[in-house]
Amino acid sequence: MYAIIQTGGKQVRVEEGQAIYVEKLDVEAGDVVTFEDVLMVGGDSLKVGAPLLDGVTVTGKVEKHGRGQKVIVYKFKAKKNYRRKQGHRQPYTKVVIDKING
Repeated sequence: MYAIIQTGGKQVRVEEGQAIYVEKLDVEAGDVVTFEDVLMVGGDSLKVGAPLLDGVTVTGKVEKHGRGQKVIVYKFKAKKNYRRKQGHRQPYTKVVIDKING
């Protein structure tokens, strides 16, 4: 069984036991998090929401928080001696999916 959830402005396909990396959640490591924005559940039968499914949730355990690899942002204007270099590391939360309820 799998589900498609919405978190952090993105849609993620999840299965039980799978580890996913999502935008940083305001939850401590080791806590249980519940995703209520479930768009679709698949498996033996397919359930599709319009846009969300009622009464269907996905629960998972927060394993850790971290920051992704550095992305370099470089601004440049030709012949104007304008150069700006900036780095960015996006924070993430690693969640292990425990159960798809519904």
